[in-house]
Amino acid sequence: MTAASPLQLFEVGGAVRDALLGLPSSDRDWVAVGATPEQLLALGYRPVGRDFPVFLHPQTGDEVALARTERKSAPGYRGFNFHAAPEVTLEQDLARRDLTINAMARAADGHLIDPFGGERDLRAGVLRHVSPAFVEDPVRLLRVARFAARFHSFSIAPETMALLRRMVVDGEVDALVAERVWQELARGLMEARPSRMLEVLRDSGALARLLPGVWLGVLPSVQPDEELRRVLDTCGSKQAPLAVRFACLVHDADDGPAIAERWRVPSECKELALLLARERGAIQQSRELDAHGAMQLLQRCDALRRPQRFADLLQAVQCLEGDAAHSIDSIDGAKLLAALAAAQAVDSEAASRQAMAEGAGGAAIGVAVQAARERAIAASGLFAPARDHGADDTGQGEQ
Repeated sequence: MTAASPLQLFEVGGAVRDALLGLPSSDRDWVAVGATPEQLLALGYRPVGRDFPVFLHPQTGDEVALARTERKSAPGYRGFNFHAAPEVTLEQDLARRDLTINAMARAADGHLIDPFGGERDLRAGVLRHVSPAFVEDPVRLLRVARFAARFHSFSIAPETMALLRRMVVDGEVDALVAERVWQELARGLMEARPSRMLEVLRDSGALARLLPGVWLGVLPSVQPDEELRRVLDTCGSKQAPLAVRFACLVHDADDGPAIAERWRVPSECKELALLLARERGAIQQSRELDAHGAMQLLQRCDALRRPQRFADLLQAVQCLEGDAAHSIDSIDGAKLLAALAAAQAVDSEAASRQAMAEGAGGAAIGVAVQAARERAIAASGLFAPARDHGADDTGQGEQ
């Protein structure tokens, strides 16, 4: 293709790959060959790219990027110079991509363009890099780990694994910024087999750099990696939300909060991880609680104000326990959620008015409301009536 070639659009990347695998794909990306930004603007395309020319198609809204090449100019994933011009060919654009299975294109007539053997690697179930330039972008290490979690039956080509290890040794992985690390980790955690992501990071040497202290076990009879593998893949099979998966990931790490801070993990993920560390034991022993103890647990977890987070907490404990001797089952989880529903059903305003009518004031009103909720839990038959716990335990939840 030459500079004189007319504008041509080619579908590229994940949509082409997924179509060959018979999988649905929500995102469709395109490359424009033989065009300038001015030509696309004249055709009604809207510019959105900051680092290189990317546009939105005027009818479909799909992303269309000008064909480009890139050259490494500094460490890290931002250290690239891009060249987008009409003379850049489709093959040159595909050559800068990470894996062969992502370096295919489809022409308007349906013809597959596959200069690097991506279709062959799809059939063989292999994740293979396109060119030696793979090592120039450290985000690709995380992307390979994420794709391994998605296509968990695929192997990684030995030569590609060698490049992953080289990226760690050369310090490229240390140049990653928090936003990109979390973006890829989060997407990998949400795949069907998230443990595969950690396996790749471990085998490449990147796990200790990115998630120090992770990959520890909690059962002496189980190898450390086997235990966390089971936990994470249980999260996958239960289709647990991201916060649950992150909490399970760092539940036994040396310093989960430090990991969360380093990668700027969203607050809902950090909060659930801290709550899991604090309340896991109490939930494991929930069979022994009376109505007062159940109410105290709900209060500590701020469950009345944040019921969905409490449900996520229960799911995280269930994923961690699995078939262990002290596992809680779904019935126990249902009991705690039903206790929460009983407490929520109490008319707190009516209970407050009654307490004030009886001469209560200040903190005593809150104690009266809590007592009404305890009675509702006991009346439901879920937990035994409260024993005498004294009047000094208010069990206030998070503020």
